[in-house]
Amino acid sequence: MITFGVFLIAMVMVGVVTHEETTTFDDFTVGSRKLTAPVAALSAGAADMSGWLFLGLPGAVYAAGIGATWIAAGLIVGTYLNWRLVAPRLRVYTERVGAVTLPSYLEERFEDRSRVIRLLSATVTVVFFTVYVASGLVACGLLADEIFGAGFELGLTVFAVVIVIYTILGGFRALSVSHSIQGTLMILTAVALPAITLWQLGGFEALQSDLDAVTPALLDPGAEASFAEKKWTAGEPLGAVALISLLAWGLGYFGQPHILTRFMSIRSTRDIPLARRLGVSWVIVVLAGASLIGLTGIVALDKPLSNPETVIITLSAHLTSPWVAGVLLVAVLAAIKSTVDSQLLVSATSLTEDLYRAFLNRRASDTTLLLIGRLSVLAVALIAYVIALSGGGVLDIVAYAWAGFGSAFGPVILLSLFWPRMTAAGAKAGMVTGALTVLLWKQIDPLLGPLESGIYEMVPGVVAATAAALVFGKFVGRRPTLDWSNVALTDAAPQAAPGTQNVPPPSPAPPMDDSGRW
Repeated sequence: MITFGVFLIAMVMVGVVTHEETTTFDDFTVGSRKLTAPVAALSAGAADMSGWLFLGLPGAVYAAGIGATWIAAGLIVGTYLNWRLVAPRLRVYTERVGAVTLPSYLEERFEDRSRVIRLLSATVTVVFFTVYVASGLVACGLLADEIFGAGFELGLTVFAVVIVIYTILGGFRALSVSHSIQGTLMILTAVALPAITLWQLGGFEALQSDLDAVTPALLDPGAEASFAEKKWTAGEPLGAVALISLLAWGLGYFGQPHILTRFMSIRSTRDIPLARRLGVSWVIVVLAGASLIGLTGIVALDKPLSNPETVIITLSAHLTSPWVAGVLLVAVLAAIKSTVDSQLLVSATSLTEDLYRAFLNRRASDTTLLLIGRLSVLAVALIAYVIALSGGGVLDIVAYAWAGFGSAFGPVILLSLFWPRMTAAGAKAGMVTGALTVLLWKQIDPLLGPLESGIYEMVPGVVAATAAALVFGKFVGRRPTLDWSNVALTDAAPQAAPGTQNVPPPSPAPPMDDSGRW
């Protein structure tokens, strides 16, 4: 409790310190695009992983063996491709049009005078992320109750108040600093706890022998063991559909606003190669460590767990002193918090920039925007808090959120960066098709008869969204007048092609016309 208390106080102090540096709306939303490579790498990783890293993944490996780690392989590949393909161009493009949110970038990129792209993407972002924040707060409450027996409501309330305080005070700057601390704690736990457990077991050979004695399926990458009634038995082989579904989680990265915001905020494209190496290395280490926590927990604990997702909590308390366990388990809270605060700020920013400023007060001053942004953080947090108090029903909706964002935004973002002549109609068609496919796939799949697959919604969602964006983007609507075909992967402005307008140079506060467009 002392360890957790010190950590929460430290997070509040981060908000107090960074409040002095948060004087403009640009500071509050993207940190004035001044993230260094190490901070950007840690912030993107910490914002990404959430409590799933230390609860869901170790629990899945504990129950099914290394066959469950294919999802980690997909996430590693997705992380690398996101840094390689999306980060450089998105950093340049968003600065060119002065965008601090994905909806504002998409509207300007496709020159959408109807404002439909902005309204649609902003609405999806706010609604889904509010539910996402609620699910994170639920995890905070359950964690406090599981570790301390403090009660779900008390834990939920304490953690929610702390997150809101430092997010309101320091905005993006507070999140970046806190994510650096939290990312360090996460990698420390991912390395230390498996190392302690392996040392006590006698090394990898002893672990392999003990797992074989339970059931060889635990070490078979082509199968998943079965865990029922606190016993492991040989399960079913992983078929092609299951393998594709696990790997497909990596496709979701291209459309996650809370991760893409880190790319928009990095100091320069010249910092991206280092950030990519650091970020991918961090992801590999934490995913490998979390998987090892699940495997070692099978043989290190005296009795099988009734809830596999508590393996890290039980293992930390069983093998270490309360002080060490406190430090290790703070990383679980850090993983949850770093995602919750990112999604909270993205939702508040979209409310302020894409709804309030774009549709209600086009001439709002920077001071007004900063105030509305902070009030939006409070409003989203309160709604999420009320949803969280209702319990676990929200988790059923959140199960679609990763696939929903990945399918609705991912193909459109990639095409916007690599297909200069894509139209606004293509962007609208891609977003709507991707979102609807994910939401309706469980109803569509059984209607396919012999083609019914049970595949993860992300796969058909991305395929359908890409097809719709390509068809409509090619044949429907007016092509953009700005030419992005020669955009350089540096901070220099691209050259204009004959007969087209050049992309405007970067400006910290581009003016808006009477229609509210930059």
